[in-house]
Amino acid sequence: MSRSSLMLVVALVSCAGCASTAVRDPAAPSPSIAAPAATAVAANDNLNAVAWTQTSIERELIYRQAYRAAQSHLARALADPAWEALPSGERKSPVAGLKPAIIVDVDETILDNSPYQARLVREGSTFNEATWAEWCREQRAEGVPGALEFTRDASSKGVTVFYLSNRAQDLRDVTLANLRALGFPVDGGREVFLGLGTMVSGCDQEGSEKGCRRELISRSHRVLMQVGDQIGDFVETPLNTLDGRRAAVKPYLDWIGERWFVLPNPTYGSWEPALFENNWRLPQEQQRAMKRDALRVE
Repeated sequence: MSRSSLMLVVALVSCAGCASTAVRDPAAPSPSIAAPAATAVAANDNLNAVAWTQTSIERELIYRQAYRAAQSHLARALADPAWEALPSGERKSPVAGLKPAIIVDVDETILDNSPYQARLVREGSTFNEATWAEWCREQRAEGVPGALEFTRDASSKGVTVFYLSNRAQDLRDVTLANLRALGFPVDGGREVFLGLGTMVSGCDQEGSEKGCRRELISRSHRVLMQVGDQIGDFVETPLNTLDGRRAAVKPYLDWIGERWFVLPNPTYGSWEPALFENNWRLPQEQQRAMKRDALRVE
């Protein structure tokens, strides 16, 4: 190395620390600071489902499509005295002379509870009755697309709208207040909300099944349509397995899109425990493994 080259190297090394010791001009732009490493986000099985529910235009269109279809069949249902939307065995009295009604589920059918599901995702928690009741009491759920127009049209035609829900009966008043604030028809108030825990004389209810409550409605009304996001909103499912669920709806496939209107709900439902033998006590890792095993790859 020549002398001149050596001196150049020394000069460069000597100046390497100049930037750190020099006084910075306050008017000069701040030096760039490296961005902190991204915080790891814990995996959550419900993230995609909740994101789809809250952000996809497709979800809104599907809801509007279903409710417009229901609305288009309403006049024909009213005109046909034999029109019935209850599954076999649930009607115990003749329909002649009964007032018309439709039965709608509440959660994810009339009211959108995706903010509650989003909270669970963000907090890394799971559903529990206490946080769910708190959410219901906030009365902040919005209506799902198309539901208000359909129910108000039905009510204007003299059709009673029954809200058949698996919200606990003690959440009845806050649920009705939420519905009223959004403009949903709640003629008869308490009588049109049938929550979990509603007693039906002469009928033994199994768990959260809705058959007894549908039977109660049928004692005073002719049911023209049902709308829901779970099979149990339409018919009882004695065996909650993949085959059992298919068998329960098989006799009524011709009613889909005419008397029964089924809405999508990927965030929760009886479809999920059907994949792990309805055993919520299993560790989450085992539940997940059984759900993966249920996937078809061919």
